Amino acid sequence: MSRSPDRATITRMTEAPALRGRLAEDVRDGLSGAQKHLPSKYFYDARGSELFERITELPEYYLTRKETSILERDADAIMDALRPGELVEIGSGSSRKTRILLEAMHRAGGGDRYVPLDVSDAALRAAADALVESYPWLTVRAIRGDLKTDLASIPRHGRRLVIFLGSTIGNLHPEERLTFYRRVRTMLTADDRLMVGYDLVKKKELLERAYNDSSGVTAEFNRNILAVVNRELGAAFPIEEFRHVSRYDDAEDRIVSGLAASRAMTVPVPGAGIEVHLDEGEVIRTEISAKFTREIVVGEMEACGLALESWRTDDDGWFALAVSTRSDERMEDGR
Repeated sequence: MSRSPDRATITRMTEAPALRGRLAEDVRDGLSGAQKHLPSKYFYDARGSELFERITELPEYYLTRKETSILERDADAIMDALRPGELVEIGSGSSRKTRILLEAMHRAGGGDRYVPLDVSDAALRAAADALVESYPWLTVRAIRGDLKTDLASIPRHGRRLVIFLGSTIGNLHPEERLTFYRRVRTMLTADDRLMVGYDLVKKKELLERAYNDSSGVTAEFNRNILAVVNRELGAAFPIEEFRHVSRYDDAEDRIVSGLAASRAMTVPVPGAGIEVHLDEGEVIRTEISAKFTREIVVGEMEACGLALESWRTDDDGWFALAVSTRSDERMEDGR
């Protein structure tokens, strides 16, 4: 790190060659089937992280403002009740909203340790440098890793509050969410807590507007995933010949985003050992963004050995922050 190296470090759970190999496998699997898709985690290189920060400031994108309003109102109450020794954040990004929780943790006399986990080296470095400069009392132990493989390897340092903000949980399919909850459960003791942000079911028009902004930033962010595949795997996707599409799936209560090919094409991806054939108008799905009700959240958590402890929404009821604890009840799969 460029500042306070003793107070801000990055541990790389997986080194670059292995990450590239994982990307190649994901691209090969995702672009070889009938419904072509790419995992949304690959949006977030340095450029993608920068674009997403711009998205959070767009007038159409209400999610960040709503979640922030809950944190500003309730962070002190949350931290006074929990007094964690460390704050562990999954998918931390810029850690901008996290500052509200860190400051509340400090006021409550809790710990002085922040452990962000993210796939983006650039985002981790920028956030860690900025945080230790702002807070002389804070130690940052950043981890570059993947929520699907590296959660169990995060070192423990006292009572934990594990957070997963921004409704990123909605990017996971239902079975992936259950796997995620089970993995997080193994990180928790009876004194620890998990806090997750959920975008709630609401009018279709509001949802579709949030993912189709008038300035085109979301479209640029969406196409950036092809730039990552081109750069890392030597692919030749003509990025500007793909159109951003995003619509609400009423049956599944989720936004589905993708990239539609403007013409028929065959694209070599040498690093994955494949050629991708696309028809005119064919869509590569890049992201799902599920929307939730309290009943869905409680049901999924209970199936995975977690119990809802508190449920806080913004004044409009558009977004929720749920705090849960490890339950001793038997899970559906018997674990």
